[in-house]
Amino acid sequence: MAFRDRQEAGAALAALLTGYADRPDVIALGLVRGGMPVAAEVASRLRIPLDAMVVRKLGVPWAPEVAFGAIGPGGVQVLNTEIRLEPHEMAPIIRHETAELRRRDRLFRIGRDPLDLTGRVALIIDDGLATGATAGAAIAVAKALSAARVVLAVPVGATQALERLAHTADEVVCPLMSEYFGAVSRYYDDFHQVPDAEVARLLSHP
Repeated sequence: MAFRDRQEAGAALAALLTGYADRPDVIALGLVRGGMPVAAEVASRLRIPLDAMVVRKLGVPWAPEVAFGAIGPGGVQVLNTEIRLEPHEMAPIIRHETAELRRRDRLFRIGRDPLDLTGRVALIIDDGLATGATAGAAIAVAKALSAARVVLAVPVGATQALERLAHTADEVVCPLMSEYFGAVSRYYDDFHQVPDAEVARLLSHP
């Protein structure tokens, strides 16, 4: 099974989240950047606010698509215990991704108040979940921002990672799970890179 694009994936996800529709305490948080078109579709269909959650994957130096962890605003850091690296191997990656995280957070918060989740239900939405490192950081950020409930919602995901994150999120919603997951791109006909400009457009026209 494959989705035509992120919008179609968002529609499928929204169909499983109808219990959160029209609730003033619920907010859809798209993981920047690929999760934003999915989150925008969910927010539109459920008629709830949309915002961005900026987290950065920490890629293994010789295999950047493999995450050894992730970071989020406020100094949140999550490490993948299944991947062991030496401190000197991790340090330059963490420095680089921290700088990029700060740049994106400044960019997408222009004209917007700091993200405040106090007492709210945070729907953390991405376009897919492979290792779960980025989503794990997003869950930690939402809790640090005093969210009353944290829901991880993804159209496709690796079964093992979803099961692991079910212990940290209050709820996990995923219509398509696979034991042999591979790359997120396998599940989309159109999986183009989402540019900053598209994220900004989605945020300005929720």
